[in-house]
Amino acid sequence: MTHAHGDESLNKGSISLPGAVGMGTGVMIGAGIFALTGQIAQLAGPYFALSFVFGAIVTSFSAYSYIKMSNAWPSSGGIAMILQKAYGPGAIAAAAALLMALSMVISESLVARTFATYVLRPFDITGGPLVPILAVGVILFAYLVNVSGNRSVGLLSIIMAVVKIGGIALFGIVALWSGGFQFAAASTTAEGFDLTGFVASVALSILAFKGFTTITNSGGEITDPHRNVGRTIMISIGICVVVYLLVALAVGANLSIDEIVAAKDYSLAEAAAPALGQAGFYLTVVLAAVATASGVLASVFAVSRMLAMLTDMKMIPHSHFGMSGPIRSHTLVYTVVLASTLAVFFDLSRIASLGAFFYLIMDMLVHWGVFRYLRQEIGANGTILLCAIAFDGVVLAAFTAMKLQSDPVIVLYAAIGIAAVFLSERLYLKRWIAPQEEV
Repeated sequence: MTHAHGDESLNKGSISLPGAVGMGTGVMIGAGIFALTGQIAQLAGPYFALSFVFGAIVTSFSAYSYIKMSNAWPSSGGIAMILQKAYGPGAIAAAAALLMALSMVISESLVARTFATYVLRPFDITGGPLVPILAVGVILFAYLVNVSGNRSVGLLSIIMAVVKIGGIALFGIVALWSGGFQFAAASTTAEGFDLTGFVASVALSILAFKGFTTITNSGGEITDPHRNVGRTIMISIGICVVVYLLVALAVGANLSIDEIVAAKDYSLAEAAAPALGQAGFYLTVVLAAVATASGVLASVFAVSRMLAMLTDMKMIPHSHFGMSGPIRSHTLVYTVVLASTLAVFFDLSRIASLGAFFYLIMDMLVHWGVFRYLRQEIGANGTILLCAIAFDGVVLAAFTAMKLQSDPVIVLYAAIGIAAVFLSERLYLKRWIAPQEEV
């Protein structure tokens, strides 16, 4: 039996510029607004809205490496391509690429649990078995849509992105108006402000923007990729920072920090009640369901293709487990099973923390690889690359320090997971870095 591999099974040019923007914003807004606003407020205190601004700045520096590389070599599974171009087909490249794929799977489970939390909120259900059951349900829905092909994903991404961005922007404007443009969260004084906590919160804000990597990973399928990958990334980040700021200010205008933290898993719905009444509360729940469902949909699409590319590049081992069809249909199943498992066993806070650790480590390795080996070939600015590494490092250090105080077990889980990824790849590929001419 033959299996389709790599770019042979891609539908080149099947994702338009609007479709790619819809896909990118679909991942970002699904995670950023509904899943992370309360957690960011818990770390950043009264200035949590600014955390999104700093997250956008750090992400813009990070995006530079991906844009320059994608312009030179557009490819589905693009981050794996970047890492292999930099480090060669060894364990460093493979482990970092696998960390990226795992962080994307973690995002799926994060957004899926957020979907369940918001959908159950009208029934006053905040825990119990229904949360993971609904989370797994929306992941399976995303699987079924992805099985139907790229055109379905692109069209649905555009429709859902338009609905949710318009709805969320309307929520923000009306809630701000209702709150009298007063930022209630900041009126509690800044005595509780903690610089380390604020910097740590940027790690979660970065997660709210990291959906731009979805665009990088689908580069080979975007129309006119040399031109449109970079445009799509910057348009998506721009749309998201405006939406995030608007909503953060709206939430802060209607709830105090203590109230936001108390309702951190469903803070937007909580803010809608005083601002917009019961109708607004239900509207926000519907918006959250649309936003998070589209986030899971876009993320499943991207990570399954990245895992297929890693398999094709011989960077990870693969077993068909008796399944027929192309590699991508197998990786789609693996993605859904792993995301569902995480959604069942971890709460939102721990899922987000794992995602932040995995993503930041991978991101620093990408920037260092581009700086060390490729910046002259692609004409990249070394100062920007070093700034991106420094920003990631400072944020990672602050986030680790905060989690060691509040939840040291998740730091241990992250360390074990990262070490296991690197060691298993080293055993599989037998070398850390391969000679560059083999790339």
